[in-house]
Amino acid sequence: MRSVRIISVLAPAALVLASCGGASDSSDAVIPGADEARAACLEVAPVEGRALRVATTVAPITSLVALITGDTGTEVQGIVPEGTNSHTFEPPPSAAALLEDADIVFMNGLGLEEPTRELAESNAADAVLCEIGTAILPLEEWIFDFSFPEEGGKPNPHLWTNPPMVRDYMSLVLDVLVAADPANADEYRANHDALAIDVDALDAAMATATATVPAPQRKLLTYHDAYAYFAVHYGWDVIGAIQPQSFEEPSPADIAVLIEQVKKEAVPAVFGSEVFPSPVLEQIGREAGVRYVDVLRDDDLPGAPGDPDHSWWGLMRFNYVTMVTALGGDPAVLESLVATVSTPDRANYPQ
Repeated sequence: MRSVRIISVLAPAALVLASCGGASDSSDAVIPGADEARAACLEVAPVEGRALRVATTVAPITSLVALITGDTGTEVQGIVPEGTNSHTFEPPPSAAALLEDADIVFMNGLGLEEPTRELAESNAADAVLCEIGTAILPLEEWIFDFSFPEEGGKPNPHLWTNPPMVRDYMSLVLDVLVAADPANADEYRANHDALAIDVDALDAAMATATATVPAPQRKLLTYHDAYAYFAVHYGWDVIGAIQPQSFEEPSPADIAVLIEQVKKEAVPAVFGSEVFPSPVLEQIGREAGVRYVDVLRDDDLPGAPGDPDHSWWGLMRFNYVTMVTALGGDPAVLESLVATVSTPDRANYPQ
C-alpha cells in the first residue's frame, strides 16, 4: 500500500487529530473496489430528445464536469455549497428533487459524501451514481493517516488536490458523458483535451515551484487534511492537520505543548482555512514564531461563478501559490499561468 509520512504534531491529551467527518459519518457502507465502481459508472444508458441532466457534489467536481460539458447544453447542478464541510453536509429536502431528475450523479466517493450518497440512492432511482474517486483509486493506493485511520475503513478522499489523479477523474467523466450523450461526444472530447493541457501545465509548474522550496521546508501543517496524495506526488511531508471533533478550545497548557511540537518540527508556516478560521492555529503560529496563513481553500472556488478563476484550476493554483510562497519558494511559474478554458456561467454552484 502506498503511504505518506505522517507525524502527529499534537499530543493525544491536547487535541484530537480527527477526520473532518469522523463524528458525523452516517453510514457503515463498505466502499466498493475500483473496478466495481467504474463498472457502475459506465452502466449509463444514452439519453435522447433532451439535454443531459447531471448532478454533482463538491465544487471542484462540479467545476471539472462543467468544463468538460462546456456549451453542449448539458445541465450541471452542484449540490454541496462551496465552503461547506462536505464530509458532514446534510443535503436539504430540495436536493431530493434534483437527484430524482438527474441522469448522472457524479460524486467523489471514498466515503466523502455519505449523507448525499444515501439520498441519491433513495431518490435517484433512474440515475447512474458514479463515485469517481472510488473508481480511479485502487485499494493498494489508498492512504490512511491520522484523520482517516485504517480501522475506520475510509481512506483520505481528497484526490482532487493532486493533478495526475484529476486527469483520471476527467477521463472517467468523459467516458460516462460520451456513453450517456453520444451526440455531443466530439465536443466533450475536445473540452476534455483542452482542460487536460491546463491540468498538465499546472502540474509541471507546481513541480518546478516545489524545487524552489528548500527540501527541509516542504512541510504542511494544515487545518484540514486535504493534501495526502498531493504530498506523495510532489515529495512534501504532511506533518499534521487540526480539525477538532468539537468546537471547544484546548486549554492553555495544551496549546503550550502544541507550540513546542511545532518548534521542534521547524515548520516554516501553519496553514489555516478561509472557511474554518482556527484561533488555535493562529496562536500556535504566533507563539511558535512561524507564519500563520489563513487563506487556504479546500473546495471553496476563488471569486464568483462566471469569474475566470472560479474553477478547480483556479482553486489549485491559488493554494499552490499560497503554500510555495509561505514555505520560502518562488511561485513565479505558477503565477504566470493562464488557463485556456473557463467554467461556463451556467454551471450552478450552490452558495
